[in-house]
Order: sequence, then C-alpha cells, then structure tokens
Amino acid sequence: MKSERIEDIAKFPRKRMGAGALFVDELNRVLLVEPTYKDYWEIPGGVVEAGESPYTAVVREVREELGLDVSPGRLLVVDRVPPGLYPDDGVMMIFDGTVLTADEVSAISLQDDELRSCAWCDDAEIAKRLPDIMTRRVAAARRARNQRSSAYPEDGYGVA
Repeated sequence: MKSERIEDIAKFPRKRMGAGALFVDELNRVLLVEPTYKDYWEIPGGVVEAGESPYTAVVREVREELGLDVSPGRLLVVDRVPPGLYPDDGVMMIFDGTVLTADEVSAISLQDDELRSCAWCDDAEIAKRLPDIMTRRVAAARRARNQRSSAYPEDGYGVA
C-alpha cells in the first residue's frame, strides 16, 4: 500500500465500541451487573480492545467479570450511541447470552475489583437500574431475541 494511502487511512475517524451479553434466566429475567467504578448498572460486557472482534470481546469480558466460559449466540443489537454518557460517539453491540442453567448461575463468580454485585431483573427493575439509553437497548435486544431477529437502534431508539 502506498505511504500516502496509509496516511489517509490513519486519519479515518475511529469509533468507541462495546459488546455485551443478554443473559436471561428461566423466568425471563435479565442479568445485570453493578460495576464498582460506575454509578449505574449494566449488562455483562465491556470495551472492544484495539484489534479485537466484538464477539471475542464479549467472550473475554464474560469470562473476566462472571467467571463463565460461554459461547454467546447471535448478534441481537447494534446501537449507534451519540455523545452523552461518554464525550464521543460509539457503537454498542449485544449478543444473545442465552438462557443460563441453574448450574451456570451458581457458577457465577464476580470479579471483585470490577463488580460489586449482580441481579436478575424484570422490566421494572431494569428501568430502575439502567440509564435510559441502556434500558432502551436491552429492550431492543429482548425483542430481537424473542422475534429471532436483530435490531439497529440509534441512541436506543429503533430506526431499522
């Protein structure tokens, strides 16, 4: 590749990316985690590191945060996130973490330095614990999972 083309590519904008897993239990409640370093809850997951795929990131984050070695299912949501909680925009993805069995639930081991606690939450609890944008994103993921489809919201609001 010519050096001027490499210089052009280096100027392309970069997006912050995150990937999470939508885990549900047998009562269709969603697993939320309470980070030690944030003042709100979220689903298990985290930042996609440089050179890492979103799928690899969610597998790594779930292993680190929950001590679970799982293979999430299909991609449920790709959400374009405008500046707000963070100073720049980004792309957040949610994969189907599937239904955890009772054995998997009992095997959860929280990463103490990152997570204070976890809870299985219904829609009302989700709305209390998550910021509005995340509540909308999780709702979109639940719909996509139930309908065996995918969703593309922006700021959590459905556009496609």
